[in-house]
Amino acid sequence: MKKYIEKLIKLVQLERNEEIRKMEWEIKNLSGFEREKKGRAILNLKPKVIGEELGLYLIKFGRSKIIETEINVGDEVLINKNEGKVRDDFKGVVVEKGSRFIVVSLDKLLPKSFKEVRIDLYASDVTYKRQIDNLKNLSENGKKVLLYILKDVKFDDIKKIDFKPFDENLNYSQKLSISKALSSKNFFLIHGPFGTGKTRTLVEYILQEVRKGKKVLVSADSNMAVDNLVERLSEKVSHVRIGHPSRVSKKLLSSTLLFKIQKHERYKELNKLKEKFSNLTEEREKFQKPIQKWRRGLSDEQILKLSKEGKTTRGIPLKMINTMAEWITLNNKIEKIKEEMEKFEEEISKDIIENSSVVFSTNSSSYSEILKGVEFDIVVIDEAAQTTIPSVLIPLSKGKKFVLAGDHKQLPPTIISEKAKELSITLFEILVDKYPHTKELLNIQYRMNEKIMEFPNKEFYNGKLKSGVGNITLKDLGFEGNDKITKPENTIIFIDTKNRKDKTEGQKKDSNSYFNELEANIVKDIVKRFLKLGLNREFIGVITPYDDQVDLIKSFNLGVEVNTVDGFQGREKEVIIISFVRSNQRKELGFLTDLRRLNVSLTRAKRKLICIGDSSTLVNHQTYKKFIEFVKNKGILLDFTI
Repeated sequence: MKKYIEKLIKLVQLERNEEIRKMEWEIKNLSGFEREKKGRAILNLKPKVIGEELGLYLIKFGRSKIIETEINVGDEVLINKNEGKVRDDFKGVVVEKGSRFIVVSLDKLLPKSFKEVRIDLYASDVTYKRQIDNLKNLSENGKKVLLYILKDVKFDDIKKIDFKPFDENLNYSQKLSISKALSSKNFFLIHGPFGTGKTRTLVEYILQEVRKGKKVLVSADSNMAVDNLVERLSEKVSHVRIGHPSRVSKKLLSSTLLFKIQKHERYKELNKLKEKFSNLTEEREKFQKPIQKWRRGLSDEQILKLSKEGKTTRGIPLKMINTMAEWITLNNKIEKIKEEMEKFEEEISKDIIENSSVVFSTNSSSYSEILKGVEFDIVVIDEAAQTTIPSVLIPLSKGKKFVLAGDHKQLPPTIISEKAKELSITLFEILVDKYPHTKELLNIQYRMNEKIMEFPNKEFYNGKLKSGVGNITLKDLGFEGNDKITKPENTIIFIDTKNRKDKTEGQKKDSNSYFNELEANIVKDIVKRFLKLGLNREFIGVITPYDDQVDLIKSFNLGVEVNTVDGFQGREKEVIIISFVRSNQRKELGFLTDLRRLNVSLTRAKRKLICIGDSSTLVNHQTYKKFIEFVKNKGILLDFTI
């Protein structure tokens, strides 16, 4: 076990170093304009303070030009003057994003000289440090989790138990998963593919455990996944959401620890201390801080003694001795009050956590000081197939039993360092493989038309999924098409570019990515057709595996969402258009051969799926060959030769 822990620590360090190296290289070698093109900076912004929230300043940064960026709500960013070096003096967290503005929360105001600024995406190493610290000081609960990986632990069969559901509309597989999760003694795995109601199932399971008097920690890697569960449970259980308020959805601020502290019955006492602290800090400003230039080697005690006796020394004027003594006296009082405030706030926080049946947190935030020493009966992890072992071990170290929910047939965690790729193998994946009897599949999907579901179901889920929505089409939304591509009844289409001379992929100088101009123009034409016929642009999404193709399609300003496969995981649209990009005589598919990417791409569409690609390249992989054959038999295969 010791060797395995050491290996995990090394892998985390490799990933941390690579992320920081990449960020530092970019900031040093790329201009602000180039970083903005990559989506990792926003230039020429004017700041405006718009308010305060839970002790943090909210600053709105705006400009007239539309903002297109990879920077999202919850990201940590650096604020700097438009011209000059990028420094980390002003760090903040993005709380809101619009087409021409971005709102950031900071713990201090910007200098007046910051009239026009740039915002840069920042790679914080706090998460990595927490993972390493947790591994170095792994609790008995954490070590028990590692035993499940390293040994073949024998378990009794997990039996069904009866329970009275709060949600009476659960299907059989959801009820079965909850029943087994309730009866399991060590851990249970809920395999929830696309649209199968995984969140709904977790909500019911958590409510059942709370009914039994259990204390539950609910965690996930992303703030969005945590907030999704907070939103569904906040009215039903006593709870608290741990974490930076700026990373929490605005409508859920009343669930945060900071908000609950301010509403606590003892907050008035704490507020009095805060006022006293503020007044004394203001008073201290009137006196000279004893900097080295004036103290000339004297200790605080010596300065106080000299002032009391009305004496001077080392050529320091008595007036200076006295003003420094006043500063020291006030500073001692301030430090004492600060300690009292921290102790008081800690007591209030502990009281809130103690009286909460459910504590919500991201994996990283569950390492917070405030949760040190708190043990939970159960830990529930959502998005478990997208989180690394070092990340998931933080919350799992705090509980006697755990339930993981996720889908290992979709994308694993993103790992930047080639040397740390082993981190992409998740605990969920390992346990599903080693202990299949501890897993239950949610088998009814409520997202998509059953014809769109058919191929991924057979290919990735052994045909075990059933449709809960039947043949839903765009016609149900009042949309009428006028050709093969737009007609609602044609729910799955493949546009084949194999007979076009201009079908070939391209690559920019110094880029590892690819683009395909022909496919990008086909996407543009299809989107314009749908918009002309009156389809809401919010209903359309464009997915492509390559960043350079994303950039090319975005340059058309179509007003629809265009993103990579990773950017669309966990999302859905009524119409999805996929551009596969790869078209070459070498018959190379690159990372299209990661079939989890194909699964995610094909399962984002609800009512219509349109794929664009060169079949002469794609059929060199067996699964793509089967998919194109499937569309030929069950959908519409169009030869794009015009």
